[in-house]
Amino acid sequence: MQGLSFREYLVFFHNYDIEVHSLQQIIKNEVKLDNIQHPIPLFKDYLKRGYYPFGVESEFNIRLGQIIVQTLETDIPQYANLNVGTSRKLKRLLSIIAESVPFKPNFTKIAAIINVSRNSLDNYFLYMEQAGVIGQLRNETGGIRSLGKVDKVYLDNTNIIYNLVGDQSNVGKIRETFFFNQMRVNNEVVSSKTADFVVDSFTFEVGGGNKQKKQIENDGKSFVVRDDIEFGYQNIIPLWAFGLNY
Repeated sequence: MQGLSFREYLVFFHNYDIEVHSLQQIIKNEVKLDNIQHPIPLFKDYLKRGYYPFGVESEFNIRLGQIIVQTLETDIPQYANLNVGTSRKLKRLLSIIAESVPFKPNFTKIAAIINVSRNSLDNYFLYMEQAGVIGQLRNETGGIRSLGKVDKVYLDNTNIIYNLVGDQSNVGKIRETFFFNQMRVNNEVVSSKTADFVVDSFTFEVGGGNKQKKQIENDGKSFVVRDDIEFGYQNIIPLWAFGLNY
C-alpha cells in the first residue's frame, strides 16, 4: 500500500486542508498551500518521518527498522515460498542498494556477489518492489512486470533512506526518490535519456536550488525540479509541489 503523500502528511500531521493537485496544475505552478507561508521546513520533516502514519510516534525509527527486517526475514520468504537463507541475501541486496546513488543494477555482478542465479535475482527485486521496500525505474511503460529494462533502483521512499543511512544520506538520492515515489502513484514514470525522469510525456531534471536548465529544452514539455525553493516560475518547479498529486 502506498504511504502518505506530502499533501496527506500536511493534512494528518498538521491539520492543513490541502487539495489534490493534478500534474498539469503542478507544472503550471498553480499549487495552493493555504495558510502555509514556508513549506520547506515541513517538507524536510516529511522526508524523514512523514511517509508512514506512525511517523508521529516517538520511536518511529525503531519501529520502521523492525518492519523492514520483518519484511525481509519473514514476509517475503513466506509469500514466495523461499528458504530461510534467502533472508540474508535479501538483506545483503538491500544494503547494496542503500549504499548507491542511486543504484544502477548490474544484475550479473550482483548475482555473483550474493551467490544466486540471475533469474532468482530478478525475482528478489520484484518481491522487494511488491513489498514496498524498493522502486524500480524502467526505460519504458508497461506496469510492474514491464518488458522495459530496469535503469535505476531506488529505496521505496525517503523515510527508509534516513532509517538505513541516517543524516549522511545523499541529498541527490533523496530528491530523486521522493519525486519517483510520489509521481508513480497516478502517472507513468520512466527513465529519460536526457534528464532524470519522463512522466506522461513530460521530462524532468531534479536537483538543488541552483539547478540550471542546461539539460532541459525550452519546448514546453521539459522542466527543472528544484529542491530548497518555495515557489516556482516558468519551467522551474519546487520539488515539494510534486507531493500534492495524491
